Amino acid sequence: MTYQETINYLFNTLPLFSRIGAAAYKKDLTNTLALCEALGNPQNQFKSVHIAGTNGKGSTSHMLAAILQQGGYKTGLYTSPHLHDFRERIKVNGMICEEAFVIAFTEKIKPLIEKIQPSFFEITVAMAFDYFAQQGVDIAVIEVGLGGRLDSTNVIIPELSIITNIGWDHMNLLGNTLEAIASEKAGIIKAFVPVVIGEVLDETRPVFDAAATNSLISYAQEKRYISDWLFDGPNITITVVDKLKNEYESYTLDLPGFYQTNNLITVLEASTILEKLGWNINYPIIKAALAQVKKITGLHGRWEIMQQYPKVVLDVGHNVEGIKAINQQLDLMNFSRLHIIIGMVKDKDSAGILSLLPNYAHYYFTKASIPRALDELTLQQLALTHGLKGNSFIEVNDAVSAALKNAMPEDLILICGSVFVVAEVNTQLFGHQPA
Repeated sequence: MTYQETINYLFNTLPLFSRIGAAAYKKDLTNTLALCEALGNPQNQFKSVHIAGTNGKGSTSHMLAAILQQGGYKTGLYTSPHLHDFRERIKVNGMICEEAFVIAFTEKIKPLIEKIQPSFFEITVAMAFDYFAQQGVDIAVIEVGLGGRLDSTNVIIPELSIITNIGWDHMNLLGNTLEAIASEKAGIIKAFVPVVIGEVLDETRPVFDAAATNSLISYAQEKRYISDWLFDGPNITITVVDKLKNEYESYTLDLPGFYQTNNLITVLEASTILEKLGWNINYPIIKAALAQVKKITGLHGRWEIMQQYPKVVLDVGHNVEGIKAINQQLDLMNFSRLHIIIGMVKDKDSAGILSLLPNYAHYYFTKASIPRALDELTLQQLALTHGLKGNSFIEVNDAVSAALKNAMPEDLILICGSVFVVAEVNTQLFGHQPA
C-alpha cells in the first residue's frame, strides 16, 4: 500500500473516536496487550512519563518533552488527536515519524488487525510504542487518550505519572461525578511510581490519596505558586515562587495562554521529581526549553496567535473547563469587538459550554467535516437560548472569511470549540502575521 492507502485503511476500517464517538472506545486493555505481545512488548523497551487529565495534558506533555530533549535525551512524544497530519501523534525529538514506518507497521500488523478488530486508537498506541522502541528513545512522554484506567496507553510502567486536573468531560464514558472521573484518571497511578497531581479539588483529593497508597504523591500547587506574570507579544513571562525554599524563578513561555500558568506549576514539579530520579533537567535546561516549546515539539492550537490586525487566535478548548480558561484569557485581553467562530461535536456538554460564553460577542457557528460534528444550525439555535447571536456557516473557512471581512483592526477573532474545527482552518487566509 502507498502511504495514503495506508492512512485510508486505518481511518476507514478501524473504529475511530473522532468519527463515531463512544462506540470506538474499548473498555479494556485486551486488544492493546495482544498487539504489544505480537510486537515483542515494545512498551517495556523504553522509559516513559504518563500524563492524564481533563485539560492541559497536551500542553504539559509537549512542555515536558521539550525539557527532556533540551536536556540531551532522545525523547519520544505520543499525543492525540492530530491537527493536520496523522504522524503528528508520534514524534521523536520533535520530528514526526516517517511515512515508510507507518506503511511497514500497518502491513506487519494487518493480519492481527483483521483477527481482533482493534480500534484506531489501539493501533496508533501500539504503533507509537513500536516506533519508540525501534528508535531507541531514552524516554517517551505518553499522553492518555481518554480517561486513564482503561486507556490503551495504560500498559506502561512509567518513571512518573502526572494527572493535570479533573473537570467535566466525557461523562458518558467516565462518570457523572468529579469523584468518578478522578477515579478513572487515577487508574494510571502505579505502585511505587511517583505521581504528580497538577490541580486538586476537595472532591478529588481523597480519590488520589487512596489510589497512591504505595506511591509518592505530590500536589504541585502545594509546592509552588505564581507571584507575577507579563504578556510580551507571543510570549508570557511568569514568576514562580518555591514555597519550601522561598525562592523566585522566572520563566518565559512561547505558549502565551494564561492557563499555561497552571500547567507550568505541574511541569516544574514533574521536572523536580525526574531530576531526583537522575534525569539531567536543571533550571537552565528547563528555562531554555520552555521558551521554545513550539519550536522544539511543534505544539499548535493553544492560544495561538495567527495574525495581529485584527488579532486572530486559535484555541482547541472544547469542554467546560477549557472554555473557563478561555474566558479567563479574554478578561486579560484588550480589543474593541469580539468575534467567536465556534463548532462543537455532538457528545460534548453544549449547554454547559454555551452558558459560559460571552453574550457580547458576535458568533459564527460552523462545524468540522466529521460525522460527530454538531450541525451548525442546531448549534446556532442552542446558542440563541443562551443569548448568543450570530450567523451559521457550513464550512469552517467560510466562517473565518466572514469574520475577517467584518472585523476591524482593533478587534479579536477567536476560533475554538473543537480540535477538529481548529484543524480545518486555512492559515493562508491570514495576511498580517504576528509580530
